[in-house]
Amino acid sequence: MDVTEIEQILKDALDLDEVHVNGDGSHYTIIAVSDTFSEMSRVKRQQAIYAPLSEKIADGSMHAISIKTFSVKDWARERQFNLPQ
Repeated sequence: MDVTEIEQILKDALDLDEVHVNGDGSHYTIIAVSDTFSEMSRVKRQQAIYAPLSEKIADGSMHAISIKTFSVKDWARERQFNLPQ
């Protein structure tokens, strides 16, 4: 599965300021940035990312996913350490 396809699925489904996806086979790392995350618990943030990808996870296109979510303010600080590749 192409990382740009995953990014587009997430952009279409969620109000994201930024999304970065890296992939290796069926293993992916997702960094999602949105101020809507500041009002969500960690579990809700994970669920928000998983929901639009559930079909791809179910069909095996995506096997392992690492998700990092940030508010815009937090991302401004954290991107020094979590630069997308």
